[in-house]
Amino acid sequence: MLVILLFASGILLKFAYDPFPGRAYDSIIAFQNELLFGRLVRNIHHWSANFLVGVVFLHLLRVFFSGGFYPPRQLNWIFGLFLFVSCLASNFTGYLLPWDQLAYWAVTICTSMLDYIPFVGTGLQRTILGGSELGAATLRIFYTLHTAVLPATIIFLAGFHFWYIRKAGGIVVPRRPGEELSTVSNPVVEGSELLFKELVAALVVMAFMLLFAAVFDAPLGDKANPGLSPNPSKAPWYFAGIQELLLLFHPVLAVLIIPTLVGFGLIFLPYLNSISDSSGVWFHSAKGHKLAIVSLGVALVFTPAAIVFLEFFVGTSTASGVGIAVIKRGIIPGLIGFGGLVGYYLILRKRASADKNEAVQALFVLLLGSFIVLTVSGIWFRGAGMRLIWPL
Repeated sequence: MLVILLFASGILLKFAYDPFPGRAYDSIIAFQNELLFGRLVRNIHHWSANFLVGVVFLHLLRVFFSGGFYPPRQLNWIFGLFLFVSCLASNFTGYLLPWDQLAYWAVTICTSMLDYIPFVGTGLQRTILGGSELGAATLRIFYTLHTAVLPATIIFLAGFHFWYIRKAGGIVVPRRPGEELSTVSNPVVEGSELLFKELVAALVVMAFMLLFAAVFDAPLGDKANPGLSPNPSKAPWYFAGIQELLLLFHPVLAVLIIPTLVGFGLIFLPYLNSISDSSGVWFHSAKGHKLAIVSLGVALVFTPAAIVFLEFFVGTSTASGVGIAVIKRGIIPGLIGFGGLVGYYLILRKRASADKNEAVQALFVLLLGSFIVLTVSGIWFRGAGMRLIWPL
């Protein structure tokens, strides 16, 4: 339903939007202030995009914690991951289109991160920007991706995702630990009853988005000024955790190695399960539930402690031009963090007697909790010069 709202509001925006740096901002202002319900339409488009990222992410967590990625659904899990990445890319490319200060410098921050990738980073950055710096070519590329390439990708992936769910026998049915999957009744809803439930859900989503968009305006700053960087310059909220990683680890670790390891770990997750199938059992088992809570507590305690320690006892320096604070500490914090994860996994397996599924789940919760803390820190606890502040 959110995708439908995005398509409908996006088509209306295209009638007025002018994808050129000198006119993009003015066309957004005219759309909001001069067209009937223009501000409401833009608000619906903006907030639907942000809620879509959150809803897809929550769906990912639901599938993970209910064991919905085990065979025969492993391929659908992978396509779901690509669908999530496509939603992020769609949000990111659309973020630049208003061409205001917030969008211009947020995209500048994100694309500058690519320069830290060895060998291919600079070339990849120039390809995305359409040149050496953010300008008319960048806006044209982002506009094409946002309005044509990524919508087609999302439609294809979503269609395949839904089809494969049916092919795999439907969604995962919740069951108790130890209960055989064959004895669980599948509450499949079909026909008119299914249509009624989906219609009600769609109307609820539409009503909520209409109310939310009527109350809260989509942010729009001053017109983009390439010569005046705001302090601080922050990435969009869904990339704030990665920007925060740059304050804690070596840039190559933060931008390349850590995201790559996490990405491949999620892709190969369905193939790491132990012999016992826990599809449909929330948190795999009662022990898995307890270990997940413990891991979340560990993340909520140790991640803020690490941020504070590295901020006040190690020190940072600000990279010129882009407003990203980069810590000059080499790879030692990364090695310590990697060693800590390995040690935590071994403790789970040896001391807590967790099986492979329970240990992997606990490690996932630890990383998830840490990334949420990093995201919150990057959004609300970083001030001028990307220094820690207490939000007012």
